[in-house]
Amino acid sequence: MIQSIRLQNFRSYRDESFEFEPGVNIIVGPNTSGKTNLLEALMMLVLGSSYRGSTNEMIGFGKSWARLDGHTPDGQRTVKLEDHGGLVKKSFEINGLVFGRLSQQKTIPTVLFEPQHLQLLTGRPELRRDYLDNLLGQTISGYSGLARSYRRALLQRNNLLKKGPQTKSQLFAWDVRLSELGGQIAGYRYELVTSQNKQITKLYQKLSNSRAKVELHYISSCPPQNYSSKLLHKLETSTEQDYVRGFTTYGPHRDDLGVIINGHNAQEMASRGEARTVVLALKILELKSLQEARGQKPLLLLDDVFSELDGARRRALTGFLEDYQTFITTTDADVVAHNFAQKCNIIPVSK
Repeated sequence: MIQSIRLQNFRSYRDESFEFEPGVNIIVGPNTSGKTNLLEALMMLVLGSSYRGSTNEMIGFGKSWARLDGHTPDGQRTVKLEDHGGLVKKSFEINGLVFGRLSQQKTIPTVLFEPQHLQLLTGRPELRRDYLDNLLGQTISGYSGLARSYRRALLQRNNLLKKGPQTKSQLFAWDVRLSELGGQIAGYRYELVTSQNKQITKLYQKLSNSRAKVELHYISSCPPQNYSSKLLHKLETSTEQDYVRGFTTYGPHRDDLGVIINGHNAQEMASRGEARTVVLALKILELKSLQEARGQKPLLLLDDVFSELDGARRRALTGFLEDYQTFITTTDADVVAHNFAQKCNIIPVSK
């Protein structure tokens, strides 16, 4: 739980402080008033990362530093951003101890739901991969480091591909490295999708008041049982094709999450309402997975999604949220507040 936060030189905030309640906190104000900036500050404080832009953009215009100070029942957390000639250094302090990066154990589990996530089902495969990876990063110790190592290896291989066939002798080492890391990533993703698949139909039916059957599938060109060896073979046999294209065509960075509703491909056939109900179900599964894995209730950050949902889905969503500390941004507090039985903490922000 976050009890309070102070923002100094953080985006549009010069020096502002806010206090929060354990339940529902509604951050209300006109567009461009700083609502999303406050939500981003909370995310930086608890996870050490943002879902918007680069770290350089977080420091207020014309300033050389930014600072976030938050209080939790366990003590104080601080984030410092310092601009060193265009290179921003980020550091964290928890109860007097300083860290360059927050490991999973030092984060507070958090679920973000923002408008782009409503395209999770029908949008680019990258959105669905990010959904899986962000959840695994908060539930599997070392997964975020594994994903970073894979991205670095992929970048090295792609750089060699762009230089042309004369680099062919150097590719094998990166093929082996990618297949080893890729097999681990795909294995974790497959286990997560398998677990969620067992729960999603019941949850979807409750949200939609229907009898629809929903299935989740991990879509890949390599079988999960022998992913590493199959990927190595594909990397070796697709070398000429990869040189022509200038990038690596196989691996977990090309895999996808498939959704089937009543036997039909939801990405192609789902109605707007069905798609949004699937997304709500996935977000609630994310909330449950985090609580089970971390042994504590996650924070929930909702960035202007209530205006994108109809009344039935708003009510369905709030029914799952009242046991969590929740932060909701909106331009109209009444639209949000009347969906909750409990009293909400209204936090006005202005330009």
